Amino acid sequence: MKNSPYFYSGNFGLERETLRVDKNGRLSVTPHPFDSKYITRDFCENQIEIITPVCGSTDEMLDKLGKLDSEARAVLDTIGERIWLYSNPPHFETENDIPIAAFDGEQSSKRSYREKLQRRYGKRLMLFSGIHFNFSFGDDLLHALHKGSALTFGEFRDRLYLRLYKQLSRYSWLLVLLTAASPVYDLSLDEDYAEGVVLSRYSSMRNSERGYWNEFVPVLDHTDLKAYTESIQNYVNKGMLFSPSELYLPIRMKPRGANTLENLAENGVDHIELRMFDLNPLEPLGINRSDLKFAHLLILYLISLDDFEYTEQLQYEAVENHRSAALYDLRGITVSGRDIIGSARDILDSMKSFFSSDKSALNTIDYELGKLADSSERVCERVIKRQLLDVL
Repeated sequence: MKNSPYFYSGNFGLERETLRVDKNGRLSVTPHPFDSKYITRDFCENQIEIITPVCGSTDEMLDKLGKLDSEARAVLDTIGERIWLYSNPPHFETENDIPIAAFDGEQSSKRSYREKLQRRYGKRLMLFSGIHFNFSFGDDLLHALHKGSALTFGEFRDRLYLRLYKQLSRYSWLLVLLTAASPVYDLSLDEDYAEGVVLSRYSSMRNSERGYWNEFVPVLDHTDLKAYTESIQNYVNKGMLFSPSELYLPIRMKPRGANTLENLAENGVDHIELRMFDLNPLEPLGINRSDLKFAHLLILYLISLDDFEYTEQLQYEAVENHRSAALYDLRGITVSGRDIIGSARDILDSMKSFFSSDKSALNTIDYELGKLADSSERVCERVIKRQLLDVL
């Protein structure tokens, strides 16, 4: 695979969630001011979701995000609002300040679904914002890899993505460790009318035990795509999930077109989604270019590893590791029984060996290694330093 001329080819896309705030930094109370398929809403009416078109590289993807970001900011300027470029929300008084997205007409079911989420999780959780990174292998690479296989192309593609899904799920903690950027939060997240900003015990609240998780740890069947989709549907049938969209795991496989379990089961996997990236307030667009390039390299590295049986124990362990990586103080923290920093360094060293002939890739990996070598280079530490300077 690594020797293929199409090795680095792929399709890339970003979904960036942010909140709209007024000139005083309070949650906006105005209706969603955009009429664009690329600038929509998520849970609440004042939460913007920018969706880039499919791009041919991470650089092109960020360029598209930049243009959409500029468009959004220009509209917000006209109504005296701005983008809140933090994963943790600003101060609010009560959940009454959090209006559910006002979908109506043919989209009224979206509002009904959000009302169900409100009843189960509360509105506060839904204010956490972040970035989802979507990726699919280029068709030329997939066809080259499929050549000689006894499987149909669709079967081969789905097995490849299922294998990647397992690896990414198992190592999602690494991306949390390297990109967590939300260590500070407003006390209104804890209770009504509370005031004050505090340093949390987490480097990323939305990836921590306080973030997006179901009330149970889903254990899925990864034998094949049919078994995988049926195991999700089983939770829906039992009433443990309102719908497959409520499956709050950091990695998702998605079909082309309508994002439904039926479409995924019938038409197969189109792309994979990484959902753990915090908004990085140190970056103008909320995401670092090198971090995205590293995520792509990690995908290419992980797909080269041997397949494995994703047992119930390993799935529980993956969730525990993900949450552990979201802690601010990593002293004594382990993943799968090993020191978290040492484990991360081992993976990155192995990646350097894998990409040994690619200078650009090595530079990207070295950038991430720098965060492990010097704790002050962790994104969360740099965010704290910047916020302290703002206060002073």
